Amino acid sequence: MKILVVLLVTAAVGTSVPQPPEWINSQEGINGLIIVPKGSTVKLRCPATGDPPPTITWLKGRKQIRQSDRNERYKIQNRSSTLVISDVAKSDGRRPYTCVVENAHGSSNRTYRLIIKEGESNVLLVARGEELRMMSLDVDTLNTIRLPVEGIQRAAAIHYDVADQLVYWTDVEAEVIRRARLDGTGVEDLISRQVESPDGIAVEWIGRNLYWTDGETARIEVSRLDGVSRKVLIYEDLDRPRAIVVDPSEGYMYWTDWGESPRIERAELDGSNRLVLFKESIYWPNGLAIDYTARKIYWGDAKLQKIEYANLDGTGRRVLLDEGLQHIFGLTLLGDYVYWTDWQNDGSVERVHKTSGENRQVIVDQLPGLMGLKAVNMEKTEGETSPCQPNNGGCSDLCLLSPDPPKYKCACPTGIKLLEDGQTCADGATEMLIVARGKDLRMISLDTPDHTDVVLRIDDVKHAIAIDYDVVDGFVYWTDDENKAIRRAKLDGTGGEYLITTEVDRPDGIAVDWVARNLYWTDTGTKRIEVARLNNGTSRKILIDQNLGEPRTIVLDPSEGYMYWTDWGQHPRIERAGLDGSGRTVLVNTSLGWPNGLAIDYTARKLYWGDAKTDKIEYANLDGTGRRVLLDEDLPHLFGFSLLGDYIYWTDWQKRSVERVHKTTGEDRQNIVDQLVDLMGLKAVNVQRTEGWNPCVENNGGCSHLCLYRPTGVSCGCPTGMELLIPDRRTCVVPGAFLLILRSNDIRRVSIEPQNHEDLVLPIRDMNVASAFDFHDNRIYWADVNLDTISRASMNGSDAEKIIQSGLDKPQSIAVDWVAHNLFWTDTGSRRIEVARLDGSSRKVLIWRDLEHPWSLALDPEFGIEGVCDDDKTGLRSMYWSDWSSESKIERASMDGSNRVVLVDRVGRANGLTIDYQERRLYWADMEKALIESSNMQGDDRRRVISDDIVYTLTLYQDYVYWTDVVAPGIKRANKETGENRTLIHGTNYDRVGIKDILVLHHTRQSGSNKCAVDNGGCPHLCLATAMSTSSSAEAPVDLPVRCGCPSHWTLDPDKKTCHPPETFLLFSQRKNIRRMVLDEQQSPDIVLPFRQLRDVKAIDYDRVGKHVYWIDGRINQLRRAAVNGTDAVSVVSNRDGLDLLKYDPYDMAIDEYSRHIYWTCSQTNTINVTRISDLTPVGAVISGGQPHAIVVDPTRGYMFWTNMGKNPTIERAALDGTERRTLFNNNDIKQPGSLAVDITHGKLYWSDYGLNRIQSSDRDGTNRRVLVDLTIGSIVTMTIYGDHLYWIDSVDKIIERIDKLTGGGRTRIQSGLSQVSDLVGVERMDTSQMNRHPCATDNGGCSHICIATGDSGRRCSCPLHIVLLPDKKTCGEPRTCGPNEFTCRTGEVVCIPLSWKCDGLSECSDRSDEADCTRCRDDQYTCDNGDCVDAKNVCDGNVDCMDGSDERHRCHSTMECTDGQFTCDNGHCVDAEKVCNGEADCTDQSDEKQCHESLSEFLDTVLRNYHRRLRPDMGQTTVNIGLIWRRVIGLDTANGLLTLHTWINMEWRDQRLAVRASQPKRLLELSAQDIWMPDVYLISGVKAAEMPLPLTTEASIFSDGTVRYVVPWTFTVPCRTRSESGWDCRVVFQSWNKPADEIALSPMEQFLDAEEYNGHMQWNVQSVSADSLITNVRDQVDKSRVIFTLVVVKSDEI
Repeated sequence: MKILVVLLVTAAVGTSVPQPPEWINSQEGINGLIIVPKGSTVKLRCPATGDPPPTITWLKGRKQIRQSDRNERYKIQNRSSTLVISDVAKSDGRRPYTCVVENAHGSSNRTYRLIIKEGESNVLLVARGEELRMMSLDVDTLNTIRLPVEGIQRAAAIHYDVADQLVYWTDVEAEVIRRARLDGTGVEDLISRQVESPDGIAVEWIGRNLYWTDGETARIEVSRLDGVSRKVLIYEDLDRPRAIVVDPSEGYMYWTDWGESPRIERAELDGSNRLVLFKESIYWPNGLAIDYTARKIYWGDAKLQKIEYANLDGTGRRVLLDEGLQHIFGLTLLGDYVYWTDWQNDGSVERVHKTSGENRQVIVDQLPGLMGLKAVNMEKTEGETSPCQPNNGGCSDLCLLSPDPPKYKCACPTGIKLLEDGQTCADGATEMLIVARGKDLRMISLDTPDHTDVVLRIDDVKHAIAIDYDVVDGFVYWTDDENKAIRRAKLDGTGGEYLITTEVDRPDGIAVDWVARNLYWTDTGTKRIEVARLNNGTSRKILIDQNLGEPRTIVLDPSEGYMYWTDWGQHPRIERAGLDGSGRTVLVNTSLGWPNGLAIDYTARKLYWGDAKTDKIEYANLDGTGRRVLLDEDLPHLFGFSLLGDYIYWTDWQKRSVERVHKTTGEDRQNIVDQLVDLMGLKAVNVQRTEGWNPCVENNGGCSHLCLYRPTGVSCGCPTGMELLIPDRRTCVVPGAFLLILRSNDIRRVSIEPQNHEDLVLPIRDMNVASAFDFHDNRIYWADVNLDTISRASMNGSDAEKIIQSGLDKPQSIAVDWVAHNLFWTDTGSRRIEVARLDGSSRKVLIWRDLEHPWSLALDPEFGIEGVCDDDKTGLRSMYWSDWSSESKIERASMDGSNRVVLVDRVGRANGLTIDYQERRLYWADMEKALIESSNMQGDDRRRVISDDIVYTLTLYQDYVYWTDVVAPGIKRANKETGENRTLIHGTNYDRVGIKDILVLHHTRQSGSNKCAVDNGGCPHLCLATAMSTSSSAEAPVDLPVRCGCPSHWTLDPDKKTCHPPETFLLFSQRKNIRRMVLDEQQSPDIVLPFRQLRDVKAIDYDRVGKHVYWIDGRINQLRRAAVNGTDAVSVVSNRDGLDLLKYDPYDMAIDEYSRHIYWTCSQTNTINVTRISDLTPVGAVISGGQPHAIVVDPTRGYMFWTNMGKNPTIERAALDGTERRTLFNNNDIKQPGSLAVDITHGKLYWSDYGLNRIQSSDRDGTNRRVLVDLTIGSIVTMTIYGDHLYWIDSVDKIIERIDKLTGGGRTRIQSGLSQVSDLVGVERMDTSQMNRHPCATDNGGCSHICIATGDSGRRCSCPLHIVLLPDKKTCGEPRTCGPNEFTCRTGEVVCIPLSWKCDGLSECSDRSDEADCTRCRDDQYTCDNGDCVDAKNVCDGNVDCMDGSDERHRCHSTMECTDGQFTCDNGHCVDAEKVCNGEADCTDQSDEKQCHESLSEFLDTVLRNYHRRLRPDMGQTTVNIGLIWRRVIGLDTANGLLTLHTWINMEWRDQRLAVRASQPKRLLELSAQDIWMPDVYLISGVKAAEMPLPLTTEASIFSDGTVRYVVPWTFTVPCRTRSESGWDCRVVFQSWNKPADEIALSPMEQFLDAEEYNGHMQWNVQSVSADSLITNVRDQVDKSRVIFTLVVVKSDEI
């Protein structure tokens, strides 16, 4: 006899200190519960460790078990910490056994309980959400035990294998099938891929197989019990298969399907001979079980609420049970009983006799979430000896039992053929489709007719797009645009690796060259076609990167040496080129839209493609001729495309399908698989067949790296950075040096050797008109004079970025300081030489004076060159530049801009400055004199090297000078000293106009060092090397100091290292930039701030607290901001609404730095608005009306000033909340006011007047007006206060001027040559003490919206328009508005009165407006609520005559009484009761046909669709009954008279909208309290009668008569008064708040006291409760309906 031992360990851990007792290992069993046969022996173990070693004590109940008790069948084995109980008796199960282990540091304990059984061991296994449970069916007390299995998310189906003692279950949330031992060990994931909703499971215990259903994939599958050899058995005509059982002795399986055509079916265990047993009178067949003895099948129907059974052939169908069943889910059978789980019967497991339907018993309840269950006899298995034994029936994979001799059939995993011997499975599929499906890769075998898709066991697939297969090595290759990688793996998931992971953006196409062993791919992001070695991704080479739009799919023809690809960019086309990228030809470029798919028919020599836009599949000859349409129907969005044999295969995004069609006829179209979302590329392949040959097969074609076959023969290719060795052209080597050639739109790398004419276009994109370039650390830097940017990128094209994007105006030349890692450039437009770090940061203007056209630039940053004499070190650490001025020259300065000298004069247009660092000479090209000259580093010893060539640019390497000639094309070289040995090394491929610069790339070009090379010289920003003086001697130090530099306008601190930003400066805006100016002779006067994508800047301002610049862009109608360095750019005010219509058009703005608000005018809404700076949320509008334009604020006084540009312009002032508004100047004083400025220090207002062409000022209140500037010509655009001066910009003279702000004197021109200037702002150093003193500076003064400083150093809170200040004088809120059943008094404070009070003869409004315009009706008329008069006989006639419907609403129900046989209509009329719900309306209001629901579900559906929770249940008074159910007195504060009480509050009301006709009232369902109408009820408690709304946290019960019951537990405190020496009266008040008495009334429930006596040791108790209901009318507020409960609280007898 087998013994099931199930253990549960509950641990109570003692003091947590170092080395307390710890359990050595987990225990066997489940939850400390041991089911053990009577008379057997059981061992209870408690092994623990600790320091010192713990002692162990055993308890039975509370009594200690000692060694002396061994004669009572107990034996304690201390060494193994085990208690042995022999000859177990029934009494041993009465008390638990506990072991306690303890030492000085703590203790722990474990508890065991024995269940003593007699006879067989029958258990019930149940799946329940996140757990599995087990219960014994052999004991009197049925306890459920939680199996200690972790990680369950939602267990659905469960089964048990008695032979191996393993429990199997499905998890529909985790989408997995698992198994484990009953003690929780040995957990295994058996099926974890391609399983979505495994609702049913069955262990076939004879053949040792596992069967399951999947309701989502609509399949029935089988595998070995360990999950291997998985096979799809049934996949057609299945909708939602659920429960499954097997009958292995007869070779059948049975399952339920509760899809659109519910049924129960049977098939043989291999899926053949399928038969529908039941399809009539069946709806939700959930559970299924077989009685193997009586040969019956049982099932439960959750919809029909029945349990039925029949013979196994479907005959003899009978109902076993059809009462008291709510929602059956799981069903099982053992012995004489059927067991089932019920979802709705409080989560119960029940059983009933299997034939009589009697002896019904609840096994367990109160376990919600029960799912499947399985009843098991743990000691025996049903069935007989397996015909699959021994040796698995000779089957290589699956042995499936069968009803026919020899009682089994061999079967193969999905997609694999069974060979002719009938036993052995093939090694794998021969023909297959491999599909990329977003998050996974799938294989579809074409060898078998099921075409089941199988997920490949490959991890971390994020978004696979293109796919291909290498037949030779058996690898699948795919691209992943989320991983940005190209990967490969075997079909079984092994050998997975990332091949290409850099410079991958959107790899859309991939193709394997199986002959030459290369891999090709397209990338629509980088716009390239590339190749690499197939086995490891090395030897990567860019083949094509020019004139590609969006290259998509690519296919290869290795035998002929061609590749073909589609491009669906702006000009869609299909192209062809050699496999080395040569001989590029457009094949098709007409009638194309989105050419996605491409495939080659190597036999018929045809090219096929699919177009997702034209919705066609076409084909043509391989040269593009003979184009034909193959298919043009029902192709909504074709993507993946492949050809195999006679068929074209493709994926379709919209249809979610894989289809095929005959390649020549377009017929025999077939769906391979459907309903697969996110289908991408696919590859059709025969794994046993390869085609094609070329010379690359043998010894890689003799190539050292890439063998690229083309129609003319083998072409050896080199990876980037290498070149072919001359003359063999087979071997790739790393060149010692090579030339970089800059053209207008590309950079090319060519060999420095004349014999090697191969050039490589570097894959650098987005070059427009490049002017100069330099290199460092494998990066190229270049300037673009068309885009006015400086950019950089790696040599391979990756990491491209624009590092300087603003403030450039024709950057002409750039140079890298490779020692300090700085970048220098000349700008001919701005006439400056600048420097920045290599990433563009710390930008600084070095030289800006006396420059006309700074052109070419060269650097000499190194020091201490070996072999250079000290006398020749003059000029080290210098920069050199040419200036194309009226007196052109070459100058030199230190790299910080100091020590500037003219080095060479009397030169023409010098270009191409280059330094010979070894010989210490400077070279340049003189374009006017057609010369190449050189001099020493002091400008002396001038030599003519080349004459008679109009040289544009040049470079040096070793003994040669290289140059380009403006007249003759190509690149030449000659001896750098003599000019002899002239050679044309690269000819006509390089046109003379296109080349802008050339460089030799070699490590010797960038050598040497200085202090800047180490930790940037200790400088946080720029480290700038200084020049050696000409007086340096040989005894001078070897290394001279370097100088730290700061970004422009920043100041170097006394420590000569630290920089800090400017605090005082001017900002001015032009149309597309914002500039900063500092009035410092040592600084560049102005620089452009690095703000991107400025289109039309109209206004600017600066926030000194947040260090942000704000601007208004008129092109996009947005107010935006950004940090000074250009980061953190965000939109402050969005200009569009949800319909993309113009919502705002900001015109001007002003910042209140103290309250952290920004005020801005809007020309779209004609308002002044306020926005919070902290979170950019709107405060609201403060001024509405007029046409506010320019605005300034004075937050120290709480005022704002603005121009109103209406028909008669004005200048106005108001408080910051829009109050105290007044006009300072009207059209009698001004004509056309423009800009405003305010001087906070002196209290002055300034304005310009376009009409009068002058600047004027006044005090804040408009007094003391005076004219400061009177212009005869010019136009003042904008002005600002900065220090002691008023600055303005004149748009006519394009200048900035200033005057003394008080006197108007000292007029001075600051800067000229400014165009398109729009605004000017002065920024001064912030006075922190003034900021700290301001009453609004901290948390906006505590105000929720607007804080305004007052004259007494105080503040007041205020609100924007349309909301009001609440009584706390800090918070703004919505003003009270009257409801639809209220009347609004016309004047005074907003006062609402009930609508019925209007025209009642008594005036409640202070202005008597409620009694105005009242119509008096005649005696034969009825007065409607709105005052109208209608005929009195029409009242309650079922037709609405009053416009407000009041003639059919009031008192209609009381006009007549219906008899017992009649039905009362809603309008009070009577009709025959038998006519109710007969489909025809008999009541005039049709109320007899309302709420005629066929079922509860239909009723619920009606509620959800038509119910409006914001409307009251009826139009009259709604009565809410309230009951107070006290539960516990928490405490009584006798000193303050406060009682804290825990209660249940019960509310009931009638809502006819929720009523359903029923023979008697009954509870229907529960709904969330937030989904239905709830009364507005507050608890009035505490000394100050605080208002506390009842929480909506629970569900409300709905009854068939419309009664709603809502119960909520609550703890609160209420006031009390002394009643007697030992008693108190405490009042609990409930009140309907803000509800008139004719809308809602509260009343106490009849039974309001239902207390449980469990107050424990509390001192006070509630003796009685009384209740009263009253309605008070408080005319100065609103009516309140109130219920008062009085509780008598006395001392409890039990203390």
